[in-house]
Amino acid sequence: MSRLKRWGKELVILLALVTVVSLAMDWLRSPQVPANWSDMSLQTLAGQTVSLKAMSQEKPLLIYFWATWCGVCKFTSPSVNQMVQEGENVMTVALRSGEAPQLERWLAKKDYRLPVINDPRGELSAQWQVGVTPTLVILYQGQMVQNTSGWTSYWGMKLRLWLASF
Repeated sequence: MSRLKRWGKELVILLALVTVVSLAMDWLRSPQVPANWSDMSLQTLAGQTVSLKAMSQEKPLLIYFWATWCGVCKFTSPSVNQMVQEGENVMTVALRSGEAPQLERWLAKKDYRLPVINDPRGELSAQWQVGVTPTLVILYQGQMVQNTSGWTSYWGMKLRLWLASF
């Protein structure tokens, strides 16, 4: 029994350490909302003009900064695509992933139906100070309420959206 108790204690310590390191990394890599972001009109690949501020007024908006070349995004993007198909309030930003035709072919090949703002030169991501992909930002009523970077599960994203509305 003492061996089981010791392993349990070590597991609790490990989980606490992982949590602290994860929160510290999120804080260090936290994106910043640009000063003039509420006036920005952005265009999606589909030609739709959007305002992130307007999209976040009634319910939390998940903004997913990602890239076609990002290894971790390969695990997160399917969950984001699923959330879009379920009708969640999501907008994605493709960072340095090529020009529109190239990006559209990549999305079609993966069978992703994401609303995408293409950021081929990384200008929009630089304004938001996004230095890591994937980065998730949640806006609610025009304010950034949560953010994280790195891999996040489907349920982790759903929980963050749900918590953002409180």
